Amino acid sequence: MEVIHMKLGQIAVNVENVERAVEFYREVLGLPLLFETNGLAFFQCDDTRLLLSRPESEEFDHPSSVLYFQVDDLNVEVSRMKAAGAMFLDEPHQVGTMGNIEIWMAFFKDTEGNTHALMSEIKI
Repeated sequence: MEVIHMKLGQIAVNVENVERAVEFYREVLGLPLLFETNGLAFFQCDDTRLLLSRPESEEFDHPSSVLYFQVDDLNVEVSRMKAAGAMFLDEPHQVGTMGNIEIWMAFFKDTEGNTHALMSEIKI
């Protein structure tokens, strides 16, 4: 079977209040806002676009998947986000080791009740 290489182009995150969510993702997470239109807000997250919107229909009305935002310095970003008003569910902690890399995470809630995480991979 041929292996197909693909990457994520866009991820949709359900929100209740787009305006409130835009402020959080722009001001607290620090993602660049690309544009807003018709109740949709688009952000750039490295190579992936992030779409914030109210669910289109009942079938899409469910909690968001957990997004893991990779950062270089987990402690610095947690401190920065806390100062900007983010509510973290835990402190940075190691969740595993892959060979010579430690994987560290800290989970937080956005303004819409979605749980996401900051993650960092540290060479040991």
